Amino acid sequence: MSDEAPAPQEPAAKAWAGRFAGRPDPGAERFTASLAFDRRLAPYDVAGSRAWARALWRAGLLSEAERDAILAGLDAIARELEAGTFPFRAELEDIHMNVERRLIELVGPVGGKLHTGRSRNDQIVLDERLYLRDAVGRVTAGLRRTQEALVARAAETVEAPMPGYTHLQRAQPIVLAHHLLAYVFMLERDRERFEACRARADELPLGSGALAGTGFPIDREALARELGFSRVSPNSLDAVSDRDYILEFLAAAAITGMHLSRLAADLTLWATAEFGFVEFADAFATGSSIMPQKKNPDVAELIRGKSGRLYGNLVAVLTTMKGLPLAYNSDMQEDKEPFFDSVDTLEAILGVLPPLLASLTFHTDRMRRAAAEHGATATDLADYLVRKGLPFRQAHEIVGRVVRYALEAGRPLEALTLEELQRFSALFGPDAREAVTLEASLRARAVIGGTAPEAVRQSLDLARKLLAR
Repeated sequence: MSDEAPAPQEPAAKAWAGRFAGRPDPGAERFTASLAFDRRLAPYDVAGSRAWARALWRAGLLSEAERDAILAGLDAIARELEAGTFPFRAELEDIHMNVERRLIELVGPVGGKLHTGRSRNDQIVLDERLYLRDAVGRVTAGLRRTQEALVARAAETVEAPMPGYTHLQRAQPIVLAHHLLAYVFMLERDRERFEACRARADELPLGSGALAGTGFPIDREALARELGFSRVSPNSLDAVSDRDYILEFLAAAAITGMHLSRLAADLTLWATAEFGFVEFADAFATGSSIMPQKKNPDVAELIRGKSGRLYGNLVAVLTTMKGLPLAYNSDMQEDKEPFFDSVDTLEAILGVLPPLLASLTFHTDRMRRAAAEHGATATDLADYLVRKGLPFRQAHEIVGRVVRYALEAGRPLEALTLEELQRFSALFGPDAREAVTLEASLRARAVIGGTAPEAVRQSLDLARKLLAR
């Protein structure tokens, strides 16, 4: 038996091939590969590998020369990725093995030392958390741009009355700015949810190994600092099997999608001839292939429709994770496509929505006329009686009869004479007719958060402060 060390061999086709005598079935190989979608994690995989190489050196597992060779190879890979020349190879299953194989090709067998003490299980969780950190930044920036567009339109319409609706029936007058600001504050909660998701994902999983923790003296706290994490994961089983950070992102995305869908639904409804409150710019509308007169709000409709994708992605990953035993299972490979799709969907929506909002033409004269119709100020008439000392329930019943009388007479409330009003209650005085004007109705709702122009200006100032944080 020779005392000489065996000559280095070329890496096996699979990182795990030593255990197997036969090659994988080509169909099974294609079925299990994830490179088609996890390749977008390549820059994060390289960043994590750089930090890991330095951690191995600090632990005495790499010499300085070996560390520098590996780092130089990773730098070369980063340049290839940026230039679009990196040789992705589907047979290597995933982005991790593609980066490792390319590193060995560039720097030789020393590249094979990089995976010491590391598993693809903690590697993928690291990559996803790093990706999520950047994705949240892009999404929250898009939300902010959308809020800024809404605030700009609200600033123009503080004095523009319109009908407020419940049950899609005209309810009480509001101003258009009040309606637009409602979405600003919805989106502020969305931004907070994404930021909270990023904060909970701010935990280093690397060093957890496959499930039991690495067997080498890695300084995980130094590793966390290098990669920009505020803390390290306290349990290796949890670290490699956790996908809460993705579920939280998907949940926040679904709620955001719901809010954006409601905004789009308002705009598409207002653009109908029946409402006539808004017109979409030509740049954000399409025509019909058969009806020459049509102007369709396709962009807004697609924003509304894409909420379904965001909901579906959340349910898909929740269903995948349900009932999985600890720790890692290949089922969890199915987290990436829904995650990436939700990121892409949100970025697409938030890219087109701000300019769409900026280009809208609001028909405020038509809104004003609609705001004064159909007894919209009836509640103000009841409030008038309350101020005269009548219990609200009695006031409500009296004004209900006044409304019925006006409808049967075919006249608006404000057209009723004092004598007519006093048939229903002697408490009605000469100032009762003033109480049901559009302007009086709006002015009356000056509480914080109300629709009076004075209160709306306060909300507008608050919205600007939130965006200036």
